Amino acid sequence: MTPAVLSTAGGLSGRSSWLNGGYGRLNRVADEVKDAEIWPTVKIILMRTIVYISLLLIHLLFAAISRGQTGVQADTVRPGKGRLLTDVLKPGLRQYLVYFQYPQKADRLGFWYWMRDVGLETRDGQQYFSITQHWYGGDSLSYRKVYSLNRVSDFAPVYHYESVRGKTGAYNWSGDGIAGADSVEDNTKKGFYLRFTEPNLNWNLDIETFEMLPLAAGKSFLINFYDAGLEPPKYVLYKVTGSELLTVMNGEKVDCWKLFTQGEGPRGIYTETYWISKDTHEFLKEEDAFSGIYRYKIKLPGTAPDLLRRWRQ
Repeated sequence: MTPAVLSTAGGLSGRSSWLNGGYGRLNRVADEVKDAEIWPTVKIILMRTIVYISLLLIHLLFAAISRGQTGVQADTVRPGKGRLLTDVLKPGLRQYLVYFQYPQKADRLGFWYWMRDVGLETRDGQQYFSITQHWYGGDSLSYRKVYSLNRVSDFAPVYHYESVRGKTGAYNWSGDGIAGADSVEDNTKKGFYLRFTEPNLNWNLDIETFEMLPLAAGKSFLINFYDAGLEPPKYVLYKVTGSELLTVMNGEKVDCWKLFTQGEGPRGIYTETYWISKDTHEFLKEEDAFSGIYRYKIKLPGTAPDLLRRWRQ
């Protein structure tokens, strides 16, 4: 507030200046009183406006993500849209070492051993990928067996079976819905049904899906994934964030694309990064972070023995 200035001439002139200054102060005080009465109302209106705009922006952001309109130019990938390079998925056995690191527990690691066998089947004149998985841990409760059938033309799922902790879940899968398979004995999902609004891909086969993506610098993909028997399908954004040379057997360097995703699940924020060979499209490595835990997946070389053959004997 600027102070009133007294005239150095004194007398009436000085008094007049003082009065003018006094009136000015009174006017300002009156204005401040009015402001004090009005400001709380204005403040409430402004706060409500800010909250409303913030909620609107959050809503628009989630809507944009769900529609693939995040400002990132992303290719939509699902059966019938966004062609997967199905010719690069070759039949054969892949084996992976999956291990968990708990930073607070420096004296231990958690381990799984995954076997994923990709085959080809022909049914009623149509070709399918048949993918059989075996997951092994430290005890029988960790064991999981999975069998999936997908069309070769677009990798659309048609059947999915899994045995987890001795319980069977089997599903017939189509572009417009998924239903528990009635013909499978002891199927705990016989009464299950979920209608789809559009076709989707089997999230249990994410490794094979990533190998078939047309990866390139700066590309992003919105993949419509569904995990059988769980919450409805959703689009997940994956971004090619760069390249990296991985050192493999005999010190050989393999140039890989780095594919990245992040999101929020029941355990909070998670991140996942995948290394996929530019030359062969092989999924070679994965690093994940969630709930203060790190998970790694490493593809084993061809020298790893086929354990199933020895058990079958």
